[in-house]
Amino acid sequence: MRGKRQLELSDALGPLPESLTPEKPHYLEHRHRLQERLLNAGAENLPDYEILEILLAASNPRGDTKPLAKRLLDHFGGLAAVLSAAPEAVMDVKEDGRGLGQAGVAMLKAVREAALRLSQTDLRQRDVIGSWDKLIDYCTATIAHGTVEEFHLLFLDRKNALIKHERQQRGTIDHTPVYPREVVKRALELNASALILVHNHPSGDPTPSKADISVTKDIANAARPLGVTVHDHLIIGRGRHTSLRDMGMLG
Repeated sequence: MRGKRQLELSDALGPLPESLTPEKPHYLEHRHRLQERLLNAGAENLPDYEILEILLAASNPRGDTKPLAKRLLDHFGGLAAVLSAAPEAVMDVKEDGRGLGQAGVAMLKAVREAALRLSQTDLRQRDVIGSWDKLIDYCTATIAHGTVEEFHLLFLDRKNALIKHERQQRGTIDHTPVYPREVVKRALELNASALILVHNHPSGDPTPSKADISVTKDIANAARPLGVTVHDHLIIGRGRHTSLRDMGMLG
């Protein structure tokens, strides 16, 4: 009965005045407009902070994610760096005492991996050597923002399409142990006809060291008699890269 009387009273009084109705937070209207812009005009027209703002909203649908998005970009230096940062480093960044939890960081990592897999699928369907810019973009997205050196191998078929991408070693800030025999053995296991060696320099400077040049020649010399060609060794820095083939280091 009490509920019925309250309903009747509400009907008699009519709708509550606007001053008494709870206001929708302003940032939710902003987010709605932002989502419409993305869908109607395309994501390429949104700046990095708005892209990140939309991503963060997936794990915080009722909160204002713009301040944290801008804080993360300022802290790490860009969207690619945010997506590539270690989970604990991302969770350490706070805005007004609030930051990302496990769900938010997991979402960012999933987005990064989805982007890499999309690029990798493209490289599997084309001549990698003839798509050099796409290859550099893929390698840069994969390891340019790493805090330690990583040595990666791209295994190619006879048409120079990508068979498989593997990280062979993970080292320290300025060194990664590489074993030519293991590299060639893996190429034969995958029936690869060619290789592209890739590693990063966390310092950002892609200038090859004497060790980089030496190991490249060792791998090429070990692979050649077995019918496997080393097309190049790419060293990825921050916004720059070096090709040892272009430097004449592969003959």
